[in-house]
Amino acid sequence: MTENAKSVVLSGRVRLARNYYDLPFHTADDTANAEACIQRAHQALSGGPYDLYRLSEMPNVECLKLMECHLVSRDLLMHADVGAALIRNDKRVSVMVNEEDHLRIQAMVDGLELSDAAQQAFAAEERLEAVCAFSFDPQLGYLTSCPTNTGTGMRASLMMHLPMLTRFKQMGNVNQSVAKLGLTTRGIYGEGSEALGDLYQVSNQVTLGRTEEEIIEAVVAVGRQLIDMELSLRDQCLQKQETELTDALMRSYGILRYAVSMDEKEFMQHWSNLRLGTAMGLMDARLPAVDELLTMAQDAHAKRYAQQLSPGMSVERARCEIIRKTLQSNP
Repeated sequence: MTENAKSVVLSGRVRLARNYYDLPFHTADDTANAEACIQRAHQALSGGPYDLYRLSEMPNVECLKLMECHLVSRDLLMHADVGAALIRNDKRVSVMVNEEDHLRIQAMVDGLELSDAAQQAFAAEERLEAVCAFSFDPQLGYLTSCPTNTGTGMRASLMMHLPMLTRFKQMGNVNQSVAKLGLTTRGIYGEGSEALGDLYQVSNQVTLGRTEEEIIEAVVAVGRQLIDMELSLRDQCLQKQETELTDALMRSYGILRYAVSMDEKEFMQHWSNLRLGTAMGLMDARLPAVDELLTMAQDAHAKRYAQQLSPGMSVERARCEIIRKTLQSNP
């Protein structure tokens, strides 16, 4: 991935929705069927290198940490009593069990390499299907709980940092343009979530009537266009508003370095400025550390940090401790 792409794209993901042919699709109210799904998936992947996480047996904060790492979805947490996840040791592939569908197989990669993500997701799918066949129609493709996922059952997405498109109020036009291509933009945690930190997920909306290759090509093509648009606006802003831009970014950097209490929403605003300044070469921080901070300073991670360090510490204060240590060790 080029440096230009790295400055805008945090990650790519391919997700496959699959259901076993012999079980009702909705398992939330049927614990026996839900358990059958977990056992089958665990059997398929038990040879390694996957670990099974039963959400009902985990503290809530640990479940939320998995969501903040994008290893499970908000919808799976809503079904925590029957939900589970099989997560590969490198945290790049996870299989959610008993979410909206029996299985949600997802693979994550750096940047635009969605073809690599697809290969990893299909490799996990092959092992899962060896235990029990999936529900499939010769004309429609894979059958899913929600008709919008029927067909390939694939969602390909890019997590993109678009602060300048947001600043110059271009996201409305972007949303309309990508919709015409069968794509959509969502917030940091997908459908129904807010675009905190100027982060947007760009993904396909149509799964029926397109091949997996066509879906990936469409998402990557739009991703490249958005990279060009964002970088162009960054250059224009630097040329015409250098003082105002640098001042705003450095103020956020100062607040992140020295604040002692900060809620998540404020953190995301300043984090966006920190990442923008780092990507534009206006700050000495390292981009990988800034991207890691996005996860480590969110609520569940900060709460777990506080529990380990000082049980009486607030989440807001723990967040600032994490931020300060990260920025001091990665100047």
